[in-house]
Formats: sequence, C-alpha cells, structure tokens
Amino acid sequence: MAVHVETRSMVSPAYYTSRNLNHLGLVSGMVDELGIVSLIDCCLPKNEEKQVVSCGQAVKAMILNGLGFHHRALYLTPHFFQDKPVDRLLGEGIEAEHINDDLLGRTLDAIFRYDPTRLYGQIASQAVLSLGLNLYSGHLDTTSFHVDGNSYGTPSDDSRVIQITRGYSRDHRPDLNQIVLELICEGQAGIPLLMTSLSGNSNDKVVFRETIRTYISQYNADWKLDYLVADSALYTAETLAKLSEIKWITRVPETLTLARDFIGEMAPEIMAKRDEMAMQSLCVWYGGVRQRWIFVYSPEAYQRALKSCQKSFLKKTTAELHAFEKLCGESFACEADADKALLNFKKKLKYTEIGESSIHASPRYKRRGRPGKNQIPDTWVYQIEGILFSHVEPYQRMLQQKSCFILATNEVDQDILSNQAVLDTYKDQQKVERGFRFLKDPLFMASTVFLKSPQRIMALMMVMTLCLLVYAALEHRIRMSLQNADQSFPDQKGKLISNPTVRWVFQFFAGIHVLLIGEDQATLILNMNEHHWLILRLLGDAYERIYSGNG
Repeated sequence: MAVHVETRSMVSPAYYTSRNLNHLGLVSGMVDELGIVSLIDCCLPKNEEKQVVSCGQAVKAMILNGLGFHHRALYLTPHFFQDKPVDRLLGEGIEAEHINDDLLGRTLDAIFRYDPTRLYGQIASQAVLSLGLNLYSGHLDTTSFHVDGNSYGTPSDDSRVIQITRGYSRDHRPDLNQIVLELICEGQAGIPLLMTSLSGNSNDKVVFRETIRTYISQYNADWKLDYLVADSALYTAETLAKLSEIKWITRVPETLTLARDFIGEMAPEIMAKRDEMAMQSLCVWYGGVRQRWIFVYSPEAYQRALKSCQKSFLKKTTAELHAFEKLCGESFACEADADKALLNFKKKLKYTEIGESSIHASPRYKRRGRPGKNQIPDTWVYQIEGILFSHVEPYQRMLQQKSCFILATNEVDQDILSNQAVLDTYKDQQKVERGFRFLKDPLFMASTVFLKSPQRIMALMMVMTLCLLVYAALEHRIRMSLQNADQSFPDQKGKLISNPTVRWVFQFFAGIHVLLIGEDQATLILNMNEHHWLILRLLGDAYERIYSGNG
C-alpha cells in the first residue's frame, strides 16, 4: 500500500524580500556620472550632527521620484521609496523613512538661499564637460506652469522672489495663477544650459532681453555657443541692439509690415511650384542691425496650411455672414440711418464684401390685424438688403503666411552659414520645446505644482530642470554608445535600432527586481536579459554594479 506524504515549506515569509529596481538604476548611475550629488554637497554642506541624508542625496531622491513616471507628487516621495532598493540607489545607511517632507523642504530652502539659477548653471557646466558636448547652438524659450491653490504666503521684499500670478497661459488655464520657466538648451543633446524661474505675468520680449543682458558674459566665456536661437519674441529692435556681441538666428514676426510685404512679393512665384521646397535670401537693415533674411517655403507646410486656412477662413466668413444677417434684420427710423449703419459695417469687413445692396421702406401699423386696402401707414421703417460674397485675396494672404516664413540672422556671410544651415539650426528649437513637453508630462512629478512657498517653487523648478538634464543626458549617452559600438536595441515592434528614446529604454527595464534572501540578505537580480546587459555594458562598470548581485 503506497503512502503519499505531503510536505510544506517551513521557510518564513520574511526570508525573501523583493524591491523594484526597474529603470531607476540607470537614473542613479547618470546622476553619479555627472557628479550632481558631490557638487551640490560642496555648495550646500551637510550638517553632520543633524542630517543623515545630505542635500545632494535629497536632490537625487527627488530626481529619482521625478523620473519614476508613477505620477507621484513631491510630497509623496517617502511613499515612492517604500518598495525601492534605497541603499542601492542613494547610498548605504539611507532608508525610505529618511526621505521625508522635512528633509525635502529643508533642501529646497537651502537651494533657494544659494540661488537655484546659479547652482543649476554649475551643474550644467560640469555635465557638458562630462558628456563632451559640442556647444554649437543654444535655444532660448519659456513655458508656464499653473500652480494649484490661492495662498502663497505674504509678498517678499526679496527681489529674487518671483510673483505667482496670472498671465499668458501656455497651459490654456488663464483662470489659474502660474509661474514661468525659462531655458537655454544646447542643440546636440537638448541639455538645458540655463534655467531661471520668472513671475507668472512675464513677457517673453522683455524676458529675452533681460536674459541676454544678464548672462551675456557667461554666454561668451563659459558656453562659447556659435549661435543663439529663439522664436519671434527675440526679434524686436530694442533686443537686437543688445545682441551685437553674439550671433543669432530667429524667426521674423508675421505682424511686421516689412515681413508681410516680403512674403507677399516672394510667395506667388515660389508657391507656383507647390511640390518643391524653396529658399531665397536678401540683406536688410532692421533696428539698426545689418542682417540676412531667409524666405522659406515648405510643401509640407503648404499642405497643413490648406486644411487650417480653409477651416479658419470658413469660420471667419461665416461669422461676418451672420453679422450681416443680423444687420438686415434691424429696422431704422430713416434711410440716412440705414445708409450710415451699412457704411460702418462695410468698414469692419475683412474677409467678405457686400456685392449688391439696397434700402427699402416697410410700412408699420399700430392696429393689429391685416391693414385695409387704402389704410395709410402710421409710420415707415427702413431695412437693408444685400448679397455677401467672400474675398479671395484675404484667403491667399492667409495661405501664404501659413506656408511661408522668414528666418533672420546677423551672420550675413553665406559661406560661413548657408541658408540651409540657418534652417537646420532653427529646427533644433524643437529640443527646448521637447524639454517643455517632458516637464509637462502628466506622469512627471510636477506637471502641477502643489507647493505654497514661492521660494520653494523656485527651487523645485531647478530640480525639475535637473530631471530633464539627466533624462537628456541618458538618451544621448545610450544613443552615442550604441552607434560607436555598432550595436542596436529592439524598439517597441522588435526592430533593432541604434537611436531608441530613453522613455522606451525605461519601459524596457520595467519588471527588474532585487531579491533579498535570508538574514544575510544575499542578493539576486531578477528578469534581466541580454538587451539589458548590452545597455549596461556600454554605459560602463558603475551601471553594471547597480544591476549586479553585489551592488
């Protein structure tokens, strides 16, 4: 007779402990590679008696939280680290409980006292040297972040403190108070070289001019950029006069009369060949500055303009039609009043024109019912009749403005900077715009700001920009390492590529866990494959150690 004996494991549940590592090891490795923690600790020394975690380590914790993509607000940082290998990411002896609200608040206060813009500039300069970037172009732009809540403490007498107030909202939330973040990003990897926090009602034209005035010496000495690139807010006579020491590329505002005339003259002939891109240049003087204008026509822009202009023109002409119908429904006491109203209405028309019009008199009777055959009217009223039709010229001008644009540069020598090079450099403006999209990502820790102190918000802006710096640096390093080693990495469809986005690499590293076994905490790293190890091997030994059992 066979006897079945059932055995059960007597191992305690506490015998095994797992921690989520995922892509955070890559973030931690890049923070260490750029020397961010050590530089911050030099600038903001640790109080050995009172602090377990230094300011540099606290900033690293906030960067890990920001790039964790778990939609964890800053004040939820302690919860974020509950299931993470904290000692592996931040250093031995540090536990999740140490990363608390008090620590983060004190760190933000220390950053503000030191000056967030100054501290970030030192970190960015070190990062550029570490990555060996070629500083060819710097791209200047601003964006706004809305701030939740209404109370921000009493106004400060400190001139460095920004005002949290309403202004032009890039978030399409004009009902909320906001702050403005200004960046200058280099064009190779998209690393922000300069960040500064501004009041919510800041004007780009004024801000750009003040930035150039304040940082022109650093621009020439530390960055040594060949060209400063910005959108049309840079193109004012007063600002251009302050740019004599540097070379610049910008877009000419469409509202400028000279620009409209130039487009109106060049566009008809060039747009006749709708399938061919075209550029024409000429030298002009504006704001007392000799410069080169490059007229650019793009077939792709023309196709986009067709759709948008048709929709916009239909909306505008329909609005004028409804306004004319309303005018025709009005009654006037005399013919002169009707004539005057019709003349005033014609002056307001931009997209349509009144073809045939007339004024007719209509009788009015006080008594109700049908009037008698020979009954004399008690009074007469006058009404407008007419036909409205669309203008072709406004539509053509709108299509030209959307299909063509003008770039300007004070580098007038085409042998030094060709028209195509001007266009290519200006297109790199997307690097700073891409950075703003990253910072506004709903999964990012500060897509909305919950802090109430303007000083801490200014410091948080610096931490947010550091997240962008680390993110861009990782993407640059991964892509350059793959290309230099002639290696590839699978994309979302399994196709091997050499230029993956770091967001996809982060997703690819999802599911990697640290398994701690027994009282001696023997370590195993779970779910690693050859593609993970390829990236780590290319990045270097420091990254491999974070993902090794001996980390």
